[in-house]
Amino acid sequence: MANRLAAEPSPYLRQHADNPVDWHPWGDEAFARAREEDRPLLVSIGYSACHWCHVMAHESFEDEDTADLMNRLFVNVKVDREERPDVDGVYMDAVQAMTGHGGWPLTIFVTPEGKPFYGGTYFPNESRHGMPSFRDVCRAVDEHWREHRDDATAQAERLTEAVARSGGLEAGDIPGPETLDAAYRALRAQHDEEWGGFGHAPKFPQTMSHELLLRAHARHHEPTLLEAVVTSLDAMASGGMYDHLGGGFARYSVDAFWMVPHFEKMLYDQALLARLYLHAWLVTGEARFRQVLDEIVTYVLRDLHHADGGLYSAEDADSEGEEGIFYIWRPEAIREALGDAAEVAIEWYGVTPQGNFEGSNILHRPVRGDLLRPPDVEAARAALFEAREQRIRPGLDDKVLTEWNALMIATLAEAGAAADEPTWVEAAAHCAEFLLSALRDVEGTWMRSWQAGDGDRPAAARHHAYAVDHAALVDAFTRLAEATGEARWVAEARTVADTLLERFWDLDKGGLFTTGQGADAPIVRQKDFLDNATPSANSLAAAALLRLAALTGENRYRGYAERILALFAPLAANAPTAFAHLLAALDLHHGGLTEVVVAGDRPDLVAEIQHRFLPSAVLAWGERYDSPLWEGRDDGRAYVCRDYACQLPVTTVQELAAQLESQA
Repeated sequence: MANRLAAEPSPYLRQHADNPVDWHPWGDEAFARAREEDRPLLVSIGYSACHWCHVMAHESFEDEDTADLMNRLFVNVKVDREERPDVDGVYMDAVQAMTGHGGWPLTIFVTPEGKPFYGGTYFPNESRHGMPSFRDVCRAVDEHWREHRDDATAQAERLTEAVARSGGLEAGDIPGPETLDAAYRALRAQHDEEWGGFGHAPKFPQTMSHELLLRAHARHHEPTLLEAVVTSLDAMASGGMYDHLGGGFARYSVDAFWMVPHFEKMLYDQALLARLYLHAWLVTGEARFRQVLDEIVTYVLRDLHHADGGLYSAEDADSEGEEGIFYIWRPEAIREALGDAAEVAIEWYGVTPQGNFEGSNILHRPVRGDLLRPPDVEAARAALFEAREQRIRPGLDDKVLTEWNALMIATLAEAGAAADEPTWVEAAAHCAEFLLSALRDVEGTWMRSWQAGDGDRPAAARHHAYAVDHAALVDAFTRLAEATGEARWVAEARTVADTLLERFWDLDKGGLFTTGQGADAPIVRQKDFLDNATPSANSLAAAALLRLAALTGENRYRGYAERILALFAPLAANAPTAFAHLLAALDLHHGGLTEVVVAGDRPDLVAEIQHRFLPSAVLAWGERYDSPLWEGRDDGRAYVCRDYACQLPVTTVQELAAQLESQA
């Protein structure tokens, strides 16, 4: 019999609908039951593309004996971390405080008031490698709860106090430019000179750290900063973490040289990596970076695109019950698919009889950076892709998340304008229209997640959007305005920014809370400020508000951004990889923004701006809107201003290029 999760929109929750575990979704019903029965809650947090979440589900949650134990001892709650980042953030911080590390699946035991007192990540079904079995953990937690209640509640109070600390930070002074210089040095010191990236295995792309180095190179023209980025981008796109047949990147590599990935593909990674390869192409002019950009966008619009315009969240690591089986190849399978052309593909993609992953081959490019395919290789790639399309695809998480869609909208808009790909800009606008219609209600309230209908279950948007959703939308709408010249997108950006500041701003200490006023928040209101796989709410907002202030002339937006920097930027100097997007906002603050206006119908002047990497510039063109940028601007001319001073208006591409070069 299906449990309570069967009616949930989340694909991850519905994956557990047939478990013998008596799962509850997160909500008042579960906590009321825990209080009534004086039992702790077992909160299990994961996401649909998570391989180890599937492993734990198969080993433990599908096991009748384990489920019986869980049902007798606890009130069991399943949470999709992508729908509820607030719940995940609180309990992840608690587990990291207890154990020193985190990850998913996240397994946390909490009091009937929601306060955590014990937790971990994956627990095996049998004791191994020094890890206790999940059943033993359940029994020990139950015994501790019944026989040492005072210790359990004291631990819960300590952990609750620890996870609340982000809300108690006090603002200082905004750090000076020397903080940026120290961050660049720290990133260079952490950079892997041989294989790129930062640190050791497992390796994540760390897109924002690479963006920070590109930004520094653009400002300081330091070749070693660009060399670090190029090394990383070549190594990532040559390795097995990149899908050489269908485009797109897996979430991370388990090794230091980008060969063996965890095979899940996340929308946010595609958004941030496509943007990084776009910027690298604009800086270097290297065609291989443009090719990777094209292939990422092609993957997203082909495989993650809802017909009405929204973009799906992720593809799973697993298919047919095995991790990565969709992507790997044996030489004989390639020969069967390609016939006489097989040897070309076998050589190009480094295929061997012994393989590089459990006896099979993850396709990669052995000659690092040699990515531009000759015609015979391209024909083989296309044929292999078509052959792979006949396989059983990995599971699709088909929910539409506001934050992740907004990240991709910003990328598609900027990339489409820069690469002369109008269909990408159209896709960005189509996606934005979908969000406005499906994820904003009639009263103007934004929602976090949307799921298409299925049978008797209607399409629905749920969970009030978080600060990070609103901040990402501000950036997405301003990028759309710059790509399309349509004034409506500036108006939408202002509306979302005002909502963000009204509902999420901490009037006492400054900064943005994760959850809005009156929202169904977990035990504490945290502030999201660390840049991890995606930019934090506060760093996204700081950068987006600075850019919106430049476009609109509304200095109050700049004031809020500066208060965010005063609150969090002092933490950034010694941990640049954890604050890379915030440091980019700090760079905007210290370096200032260049404001460029093209008045009238001058597509040649607009293109000259859009085709450049100008990380500290904003562009107004097309339809005029209420902003000092447009005052006294004559049609047919471009105006370049910086630090409250404007250069002479220009009418030729050559004159504009010279002024833009002088601002770099």
